Amino acid sequence: MRIVRDYQFVAPQDRGASVAIGNFDGVHIGHQSVIELARKAAPAAPLGVMSFEPHPREYFAPDAPPFRLTGPDARAHRLEKLGVERLYELPFNAALAGLTPREFAQQVIVAGLGLKHVVVGADFCFGKGRAGTTADLEAFGVELGFGVTIAPLVTGGDMQVSSTNIRNALSDGRPKDAADMLGHWHRIEGTVIGGEQRGRELGFPTANMSIEGLHPPKFGVYSVIVDVLDGPHKGTYHGASSVGVRPMFGVNKANIETFLFDFKGDLYGAKLSVGLVAYLRPEEKFDSLEALIAQMDADCARSRQILAAL
Repeated sequence: MRIVRDYQFVAPQDRGASVAIGNFDGVHIGHQSVIELARKAAPAAPLGVMSFEPHPREYFAPDAPPFRLTGPDARAHRLEKLGVERLYELPFNAALAGLTPREFAQQVIVAGLGLKHVVVGADFCFGKGRAGTTADLEAFGVELGFGVTIAPLVTGGDMQVSSTNIRNALSDGRPKDAADMLGHWHRIEGTVIGGEQRGRELGFPTANMSIEGLHPPKFGVYSVIVDVLDGPHKGTYHGASSVGVRPMFGVNKANIETFLFDFKGDLYGAKLSVGLVAYLRPEEKFDSLEALIAQMDADCARSRQILAAL
């Protein structure tokens, strides 16, 4: 997959794609349906996705609480798995935010990227002040010579599939409900960073990752499936993760600490993708380290049972 980060200086091979447009936070089943429509709309064209970095909500409200389900790297990995060939990850800045709907269509879709077809969700808005509607986009397509498909909103059971509803499920400790809307386990991706070695001292060496900038799932212990994405230990493992602030050890910044079952090796600096499968229990402050270790043993035993049944 080629990643293009500028619509003004685009190589010829990166023009003419059939593109799904949106933020694609989480790349849930609704997003996947939009991408599939783009694939079918112009089968001979490269399949593309147009997204924005930073997320427009981060641009307009930089001090708001973290809300993203996926960072840019995790989103790119998921899109590549879906067969996307071109990711137009456009910088969302004052210049782009200031384009009128017509200017966006003329300068970005046509002159900049030369798109053959665009697919958007039924609630899509674009241009300065979100003034452009799907009807406007269809009209611009007829006028300027690109195809337009409006994708219906997707429901999952009785619930509309949306990034907001996925966030709510994760906040409630319902990773299975989140997965039903995502079409995959919710994953936290990042680089393993140095910790305070407490897990190793307790007999549970953990791979520690930051969750800064991401919507935090409910704090507690999870059964997880872990992909080590690079390095000598690349592969898939089962394990248990603790998400939160580690109340046994004072005041700490929230992170995720993952213990991989039956694993020996050094993961510092490796990139991990941790899939949340089941919520086991909330964070607790135990009366002693012995009680904590006993609970961790029980957590791992339960996680092994859950993962063996998948």
